[in-house]
Amino acid sequence: MNLTTLNTLMNKPELHFYELANNVVAFSSTRHSGVSKGNYAAFNINRYCGDAPEDIEQNRKSLANCLEIDVNKLIVPHQIHSDSSRIIANEYFKLPANIREQIIEGVDAVMTNELNVCIGVSTADCIPILLYDTKHHAAAAIHAGWRGTVKHIVQKTIKEMGIVYQTKPQELQAVIGPGISLQNFEVGDEVYEQFANACFDMERIARRFRVMQPKEGELPLKWHLDLKLSNRIDMETMGVLPQNIIDEEICTYDNTNDYFSARKLGVDSGRIYNGIILK
Repeated sequence: MNLTTLNTLMNKPELHFYELANNVVAFSSTRHSGVSKGNYAAFNINRYCGDAPEDIEQNRKSLANCLEIDVNKLIVPHQIHSDSSRIIANEYFKLPANIREQIIEGVDAVMTNELNVCIGVSTADCIPILLYDTKHHAAAAIHAGWRGTVKHIVQKTIKEMGIVYQTKPQELQAVIGPGISLQNFEVGDEVYEQFANACFDMERIARRFRVMQPKEGELPLKWHLDLKLSNRIDMETMGVLPQNIIDEEICTYDNTNDYFSARKLGVDSGRIYNGIILK
């Protein structure tokens, strides 16, 4: 056993698991038990945020070992705050590595019905949504930042699952993972307007909070948005049953010892990986 293999085994990642079903593994990674350093410490597997490549690859191997899957079955798309999704089918794994990378470039939701494949999305304040179709044994992982949320990415992904897997919203189990809370998500008037124009119920999802030290010429009040509630409402509007939605109300901004927060740590920091595997 070489030193890299030994380190990989020793640095077993600490994952936060969700109870969806016996034949499903759903989780969010924490910052603990990896090899990344500084604001990436310690567990980051995202290649698109400036972390050292050798640390990322070691963390990826550790996660694959922990999940008992091949590291090539770990799907980590490059997200761009779009509403685009990709289907990960068996044929995907027969393609060359560079083509596989191109397929998951610029997408913010992935779905599959393949067994022992971990699909996931990376977040650091944005809202991760994991979906499991209990009837057709299919899953999706969605990255819902404010730009994706205002485009109703969750609803679009559920509709696509309906086309691909015959998914019915009433048969979905859902997880709303760690993300920024209403209290900490201050936005400008232009973002508020985009949500209003996208027909969100602003009475429910928006609040004004007093700014402690307003800049000269600025009003002492700023809008805050509840991204988790926005996505919950979108799911329930589609027909997902409220009792089938897990939300442990973990705010990333308030819990940076355990989870990455771009607003608190800066964008040059690690990302939470929110994954789901069908067994």
